[in-house]
Amino acid sequence: MIIHCSQKIAAKLADVSPVQLEETSPLGGWHAHLFTLDRRQCVMFCHDATRYTLFLPGLRKERFAELSGQWFRPLYLATFAAFGCPPAQISKAELAMGPIRFDTATDRSVQGSLRVARQDLEAWAMRIANVMDLDPIAVSCELNHRPATVYGKLVWPGKAMLEAVARL
Repeated sequence: MIIHCSQKIAAKLADVSPVQLEETSPLGGWHAHLFTLDRRQCVMFCHDATRYTLFLPGLRKERFAELSGQWFRPLYLATFAAFGCPPAQISKAELAMGPIRFDTATDRSVQGSLRVARQDLEAWAMRIANVMDLDPIAVSCELNHRPATVYGKLVWPGKAMLEAVARL
């Protein structure tokens, strides 16, 4: 699986390819962006094909090295469980992910979807005192229960991702 990184997050990660890597995962690639919310470093991921969005609040410098294995993968699989996905399908999705690699080849359409998701998140976060009080799984599920567009076509990210996993 390839995660296409914005320049902000690429500067924090080791082993980021400056050239576009070839996608080998049947689930497709992702985009990642680092931003600050309530003076905390947060990362948002967006799936290229379905606009399925994941949110990680409050990452510290030392945790960026563990971003792919310790943070992204468990959050991604936990959101499937929250959506009621059967354990067998979650296992198939985990196997289909393969090794996670990073590059800086980004797509403006996906970055636009990340920007819209971030604006929605910031609107929700205004109702709480501290961004660290946000549950990453609950926020990610909320972000996937809203419509998004993929090159002009309306999709529901949660439904689209579950259908992609069911096809594995």
